[in-house]
Amino acid sequence: MALLPPDLVLHGDRLTLRPSVEPDVDALVAVLAEPAVKRWWRENDHDDVRQELHVGLTILLGETVVGWLLVHEEDEPDYPSVAFDIALSERLHGAGYGQEAMRVVLRHCIAAGHHRFTIDPAVDNVRAINSYAAVGFKPVGVLREQERWEDGHWGDGLLMDLLARELIDPDAPPAAEG
Repeated sequence: MALLPPDLVLHGDRLTLRPSVEPDVDALVAVLAEPAVKRWWRENDHDDVRQELHVGLTILLGETVVGWLLVHEEDEPDYPSVAFDIALSERLHGAGYGQEAMRVVLRHCIAAGHHRFTIDPAVDNVRAINSYAAVGFKPVGVLREQERWEDGHWGDGLLMDLLARELIDPDAPPAAEG
């Protein structure tokens, strides 16, 4: 079973996530070009987005494209994991939408049998780091000079991981007492 089958639709309280498709490209490029998003995602053109559609979930608020969540699955039986990247329209920053999208996709991945997840924001992207921590991600270490920024300097990333049992999910049923 593919982690992102073409007919997948995931619902949160306010958001819907579904596999990214060609008609989403213009809206996704527009989200990635917003100043508060572009700062972390750099320049992405239509071809860049098209190359990642097969691992992308488009985040919708109603019928409006408001973000993109990339899901990179490692399905090697001895090293299974899922790595994420997320971009959310700047108009939704600070209102818990990113956390909601992450919880929705994490629940799906856990139900599909995955137990370990990673994300690697820039070390100075404090808003993202705090948002991922609120979901349960924990810092693992600094990925030194992980990516080249548009101005040519190398930036560090913070590797964060989460085990399925560490998911902070206020919507989950309470654990059975034993």
